[in-house]
Amino acid sequence: MTTAAELLDDAVRRLDGVPKEGLGEERETRWRGHRIVRVGEAWHLGVLLLTDGRTLATAEVLRAAEPGRRGYTAESARHRAERRALALRGGFAEGDVVHVGWSEIDVSAVDAGGASGPLALIDGVPSVRWSSAGGFMPLEAYLRERLELLGR
Repeated sequence: MTTAAELLDDAVRRLDGVPKEGLGEERETRWRGHRIVRVGEAWHLGVLLLTDGRTLATAEVLRAAEPGRRGYTAESARHRAERRALALRGGFAEGDVVHVGWSEIDVSAVDAGGASGPLALIDGVPSVRWSSAGGFMPLEAYLRERLELLGR
């Protein structure tokens, strides 16, 4: 049996040379105000973010940008524009992809028979829930598909 840790380690090896995307965290200080700052980088594989040493679950994904126009027809559009501007204010370059609100996945707990984030051991097979409404699929097939989309 192949473990989730082995599958994820293999994926990281295969991702060598593929550009990473930014990991951000919200910060607020008296002097610099509210912003989203860079705290690392990761490869984005659907519901997973892989770094050289950690596996993370995705959450909010945004692109750093100026807030642009002020006359939004929807409050949600205004909110998204403000979030993009926070990333720009925090030091991300215009157009950078930023992942915010991500959470660490305990891969060893999954390999021990449990679950963490979108990963779980289902009938002895490391599996991933690829959407909140979707079911589980084998992690090996999921990673293979995602890596093929990246040409790996």
